[in-house]
Amino acid sequence: MSNSYLNSVTKQFEYYKMLGDKTLEVLTIDELKLEMVADCNSAAIIVKHLCGNMLSRWTHFLTEDGEKSWRERDAEFIASAETKVQIINQWNRGWTCLFGALHTLQPKDLEQLIYIRNEGHTVTEAINSQLAHYAYHVGQMVFLGKLIKAEAWQSLSIPKGKSATYNQNKFSQDKARKHFTDDV
Repeated sequence: MSNSYLNSVTKQFEYYKMLGDKTLEVLTIDELKLEMVADCNSAAIIVKHLCGNMLSRWTHFLTEDGEKSWRERDAEFIASAETKVQIINQWNRGWTCLFGALHTLQPKDLEQLIYIRNEGHTVTEAINSQLAHYAYHVGQMVFLGKLIKAEAWQSLSIPKGKSATYNQNKFSQDKARKHFTDDV
């Protein structure tokens, strides 16, 4: 079960990174920086926040508190990127840190206690918490992309009105054990 969990959660994180990658790919720098309404984060700010969170949580994951003293969380919500390359580099820097830490984990580590803001969590609980947090914010990015691009947006899941076709294709294949991200 433990290896299965680590493989599955890694694929889940890869899936959310891919959704963000595709969103970042289609938005211009002006669209990435667009704040739709007051107190609404742009995609660029969401990326900055995710990067800060990932670097804090996943650097020395098993040995240091996940809220690092060097993290400036409030600054993550102040726009600063000037180019799309800066935003994409920030995005990739956070994910590289996350995947680097995940790939070092062994099944025996999953019940180890780690701390985030002095609150103890098992490694499994901390991973699940971060997966939910990142899915939440990547979903925001995708939604912003969809709003900004409107009719030009290419669906990143099963498009409206295409469920029957999608299911027909799936059920025409032999049963097989696979992760839903294997075909993405």
